[in-house]
Order: sequence, then C-alpha cells, then structure tokens
Amino acid sequence: MNQSADLRFDDRVAIVTGAGRGLGRAHALLLAKLGAKVVVNDFGGSKEGEGTDTGPANEVVAEIVAAGGEAVADTSDIGVEANCHALVERAVAQFGRIDIIVNNAGISRWATFPEADADNLERTLDVHLRGTWHTTRAAWPYMEAQGYGRIITTTSTGMLGLADNLAYATAKGALIGFTRSLAVAAAPKGILVNCIAPNAITRPSLSATKPNIVTATPANPALLQAMETGLVSPMVAFLAHESCPVNGEILVAGANRFSRWFLGITPGWLSDGSPSLEEIADHWEEINDQDGYYVPESLNDWSSRFMAHLRG
Repeated sequence: MNQSADLRFDDRVAIVTGAGRGLGRAHALLLAKLGAKVVVNDFGGSKEGEGTDTGPANEVVAEIVAAGGEAVADTSDIGVEANCHALVERAVAQFGRIDIIVNNAGISRWATFPEADADNLERTLDVHLRGTWHTTRAAWPYMEAQGYGRIITTTSTGMLGLADNLAYATAKGALIGFTRSLAVAAAPKGILVNCIAPNAITRPSLSATKPNIVTATPANPALLQAMETGLVSPMVAFLAHESCPVNGEILVAGANRFSRWFLGITPGWLSDGSPSLEEIADHWEEINDQDGYYVPESLNDWSSRFMAHLRG
C-alpha cells in the first residue's frame, strides 16, 4: 500500500450526496482538502426530507473554494431517479470524469410499527436505497469505461434493531445486500464497492420522541466531541482511495474507533438426512455454536461451504 504521504486524490472527481450538512459535509471537505474535485449534492430539506434550501450545498462549495479546492453544488433531490442521472452528468460535464461516489444522503422519519405507513417507507427508500441505486447506476458506465471507480454506500448499526425507525433500518439493511452483490460484479472492472456504518451525531440520528445522546448528556462535552461527524470521514476517504485493499466490506467508524462489521455463519449441525422438529430442538445449541464460524466472501463461497458434505 502507498505510504500516508501519497494518500491524496489529485485529479480524482467525487460526488458526495447529502453533503450540505453533517457527515456528507465532513466527507466533502476532507476529500477536497486532499485534492479531489467535489460535486456537493444536497437539496437542503429537513431531516424528514421535506422542503428545500439551496444554501447548505452552496455554503460547502464556498468553503472548499475559499480553502483553494474545486467544487460545484448540485441541489437536486436524489430521491428522484432523473436527478441522479443529472447529478452524474453534471460531474462529468464540469470535471471530465467521475471516480468516486459517496452515497451519504439520508432522511429519518421516526415512527413505530404499525404507525409507520406506506409514505414513511417509500420516502425513506427513495432517498437511502433508490438514491444510492440510481446514482451508482448512472456513474457505472463511466467507471467501467475508465476501468476504475470507488463506490461507498452508507448503512447504519440501526439495522441491528431500531424499533421506532423501522423504515430507516430496513433501508440501511437493504444497502448491505446492494453493496455485497454489486462488489462481486465490480471487482473485475477495477471498481470497488464498500459500505460505511457511521457512529456520529447527525440530524437523522436524532429522535423527537425519545431521549438522545445530545439531550441525555449535556454535561459530557468530551462524549459529544467524540461523536463529531468529521471523525468518520477518514475511513470514508480510505475506502475512496485508489489504494483501498477491500471490496464488499462494511466498516464502522466514529467516536475515535474504527472496526470491521462482518456477516458470519456457524458450522451448524449436520443431520443424517431426515431431520425432524425434535432433532432441531435437540441440536439447537450446536446450530448456534459460534466456534469455527466463517465469513463468506460471496454467495458462491457460502454455498460451497454450506453444502460441502454433498460433494464426492
């Protein structure tokens, strides 16, 4: 791998969605500081995805330009497919290529089940899942033609269980499947696809209906400082760099800690060919025993392991 002094993005072009505030702003500022030309996308809505404001995206661009970088603003809503294609075309028209997509944009509509209705689900999927899908798809032909690309999706540890924001957790879980599957197709083309799970205080992470880290810890400024969005961005930049060594992975970042989040499968119990309900109950501990678990790289890798006993 290159030495740290070489970890720059000169002549690279990046799109960062949802970059007018919070995590996206921090990602855009860092990439620009390291030499990337950045398209700052943000339609400036509320954390629920309502309203518009061109100010945030343009303010970030002004900040980048004032620091000597290059950036342009895009204030379209990526919850609309046509806007995703226009966003990528804007980047190519302005800077001549597209190397990096940081799919960061998101909204949050807190609601419990079953009060979380169809509109709650669809608007959340529009921004998180469909926005990522369509923006990545629009950039794909350019990356494929140049034999290079870095795509970053944004999931959340909320996927582990977030009862009062089910649509958000559902969208974030779907993005893991998207990332893992696209990574398999991407690798032979010189494109890497990885996922970031941020741990930071952002507008979507705040609930109007329950205590949160901001209101619950007013006397702990050190904790609040550790949850700053900028502490996530170095991992995003690493995944966006040409020297990134991984593909299809999920990395967790924030609060000064960085880790890998993986999907593991236990060796399980192998029946004699006629399993019964009672045998499942009898072997439950063996089925769940984590000793010897493995981390499959792909569907084919999993199937070859899971059904190894059928070969020969």
